[in-house]
Amino acid sequence: MLVFSGTSNKLLAARLAKALKTRLGKIELSKFPNDEIRVWVTEKNVGKRAVVVQSLSHRTDNHLMQFCLICDALKRKGVNKIIAVIPWMGYSKQDKAFRPGEPLSAQVVAKMLEVTQLTKIITYDLHKPEIARFFKTKVINLSGRRVFREYFKNKVDQNTVVVAPDEGARNSSKRFAYDLKAHVAYIKKKRDLNTGKVTVRGISRSVAGKKILIKDDMIATGSTLIEAAKFLKTQNVASIAVAATHHLYLPGVQEKLDQSGITNLVVTDTVEPKARSKKLTVVSVAEMIAKEIRN
Repeated sequence: MLVFSGTSNKLLAARLAKALKTRLGKIELSKFPNDEIRVWVTEKNVGKRAVVVQSLSHRTDNHLMQFCLICDALKRKGVNKIIAVIPWMGYSKQDKAFRPGEPLSAQVVAKMLEVTQLTKIITYDLHKPEIARFFKTKVINLSGRRVFREYFKNKVDQNTVVVAPDEGARNSSKRFAYDLKAHVAYIKKKRDLNTGKVTVRGISRSVAGKKILIKDDMIATGSTLIEAAKFLKTQNVASIAVAATHHLYLPGVQEKLDQSGITNLVVTDTVEPKARSKKLTVVSVAEMIAKEIRN
């Protein structure tokens, strides 16, 4: 079973192929002069099963179309079972139509992916687990929490407090704190519905002198983490570590995180690393994905 990769996350694809004790399938990806995507699977012996790795990260639309065309090309070469590894599911934050006249974008993307007749989809930390219901194909929604648990298990002590930066991270942070046998605290926030501006109102327990560990599912603009760190600094904490599954590496975001009160930032390779920083550590999910595929 060969691993085929689009252009969004070649690093993870190579690591996954190694973990599965196979190799990357040969494929040429280019564009026609009119900017249409061109896919050519040059691998002669593709077999009956294949793994296709593609995060729907920036450039999202390009990577989505590329993925669909790769799958179609493999089907035409005789592959009848395709396991899709889509570690970061783009459009997953658009899981509701918030205003009349808006599309349910996450569902539309699910339907587009279904056209490729996938055997199953492996992803990580969907923005909301309910998104899996948009698919008819079986969706395996793995958790970055397991990877971070291994990374941090020898780095926490009785002085560590896991902090949820917002309401959306509350349950995940509680489970993470339980994993690490650490205390947990919740930042209380208020959002202005007109401007979207978020104001921190307080925290559920005293964290003075504590080693803070913030658990979140993704970093887009970084504003939630930066504001949380700014507030925590006023509480005289000892240090602030962050564990976030997806780092989208939007322009300028890592630089802002570097200038914030965050001490160190640990992310996974669900999105291919596009920044370097002394504060940034990237841990791989390849072994965990390989285990799921072997099952």
